Amino acid sequence: MPRGPRLDAHGVLHHVMVRGIERRPIFWDDGDRTDFVARLAALAEAGTVVVYAWALLPNHAHLLVRTGSRPLARSMRSLLTGYAGVFNRRHKRVGHLFQNRYKSVVVEEEPYLLELVRYLHLNPLRAKRVPDLRALERYPWTGHAALCGCIPRPWQATAEVLSRFAREPRRARAAYRAFVAAGMFQGRRHELEGGGLIRSLGGWKAVQGLRRGREAYMADERILGTSAFVEGVLREVEAQSAAHLPHRRPALDLPTLVQRVARSLGLSAEAVFGRSRVPPAPVARQLVAYLWVHEFGRPASELGRFWGQGRSHVSWAARRGAEVARAWSDEIPGWCQ
Repeated sequence: MPRGPRLDAHGVLHHVMVRGIERRPIFWDDGDRTDFVARLAALAEAGTVVVYAWALLPNHAHLLVRTGSRPLARSMRSLLTGYAGVFNRRHKRVGHLFQNRYKSVVVEEEPYLLELVRYLHLNPLRAKRVPDLRALERYPWTGHAALCGCIPRPWQATAEVLSRFAREPRRARAAYRAFVAAGMFQGRRHELEGGGLIRSLGGWKAVQGLRRGREAYMADERILGTSAFVEGVLREVEAQSAAHLPHRRPALDLPTLVQRVARSLGLSAEAVFGRSRVPPAPVARQLVAYLWVHEFGRPASELGRFWGQGRSHVSWAARRGAEVARAWSDEIPGWCQ
């Protein structure tokens, strides 16, 4: 099933969900949980994300974060890749730890920020990891304990959440506790785990141009908010995409691109995609990868099949090609026309 592109920008609020492959545990013990929280804390302290709420369950985790100084995808890649590598070494296992890519939903701040803070922090109670609210306040594997003042988490944005209840910290914590207690018996709310509410609020108008059926439903689930918010987000995404289109060069077919780069460097097309490591053949391959992936916006996997290499190798070559392209900037228009 096709997956929609992620929606992100500086300052955007996201509900992020990470699940274990085949619903297997991603946290085996407190050592695992401590490592995950330390990595999340490091991201928050570096300003790459702002963390409002989080909860660790045996086979999944929830985060409510705002994009900070770098895209959410980079922050999540740093968090999950680093954690999975240590987890596998620690438990002497191999293979994927997480189920596909993480799920992220863009959230309209009002009224959903506080709703999600409460919902995420009640997860251990719903899952019977703790017996009651009093135990939840001292449970170390959610952000609830920090908001209650029981476990210090200086990297968590507790002040911003509590300020929505009262100015004075003690009164704010009391009001927050009462707010959480009021949601104890709501049970699982599927609409808060995806963009479900937009359907009951008339949000389909914003996605009338999308394909009908399951694809349209999944595209809607990227956003949680009112109809106006959904329409606004999609309009902004469409405008940003359109703004980038004029900068994209017309895409050539791959054989033609290879021939033009090869001719400019005094090579045959066969030499470019041969295994020769004699200069300038490696440089030519890197330039082709850069042009194909970054200038034309074509999939690295498509070039990989033509090249007889994996996607990761093509991506690496494209990154190297970007450095080389700066030195060949006068030649590039001729290769692309």
